[in-house]
Amino acid sequence: MSSSRQYILDRVRAAKKGGLAKTDSDVARSRLHDHSPNLIPKRGSVDKEARISLFAEEAEKVDASVVRLKHINQVPQEIARFLKAANLQPKIRSTEKLKNLPWSETLLDVETGPVIGSDGVGVTVAFAGVAETGTLVVCSGPGSPTALNFLPLTNVAIVEADKIYGNYEDVFKNLRAQSGKGQAPIDYMPRTLNFITGPSRSADIEQTLLLGAHGPQRLHIIIVDDGLA
Repeated sequence: MSSSRQYILDRVRAAKKGGLAKTDSDVARSRLHDHSPNLIPKRGSVDKEARISLFAEEAEKVDASVVRLKHINQVPQEIARFLKAANLQPKIRSTEKLKNLPWSETLLDVETGPVIGSDGVGVTVAFAGVAETGTLVVCSGPGSPTALNFLPLTNVAIVEADKIYGNYEDVFKNLRAQSGKGQAPIDYMPRTLNFITGPSRSADIEQTLLLGAHGPQRLHIIIVDDGLA
């Protein structure tokens, strides 16, 4: 019997007789409390501007489009431009987090509330971005329904420039820091945390790449410098 297998069996027998040894319990408790980071790739350990550039580069590699705006109030005009360029109807389902933007300055038909099957464009706000992979991190919660990220065929996602982190460990560190303490934008750990890297895709059928197989066909990311306040 291999030493690894013997080790596992010995652990199982020990657990049946009275649980983990004290040292094992202490290690598990310490790990849950301290949240020790795993191996962190170097490529994301750069300054803010380099993180934003890397994020955009990686997102575009997986067929997302990316623009950067200085002010949050420029978002409605950018969405109108994007939809017109893509020959899409100027009708969107937006998260309530963006209800105070100057939508009236555009010809967009804007609705909020629960997403429905006929919604073609969903506008969402990401909790964070991950530079090393061009990934968006989205949290479920009031005003941020998970379905809005996945049901419409086109997803327009807004992410603050200051919340584009180098790696996943930094995302979780900031999520924990803002959770359970009554601080914006969330005051609890979200029920669902999704990682979105480019539009939905599948090559299950004859190895032919198909966009939109399990979610949006298009992903347009808007990076905003001055945040959502």
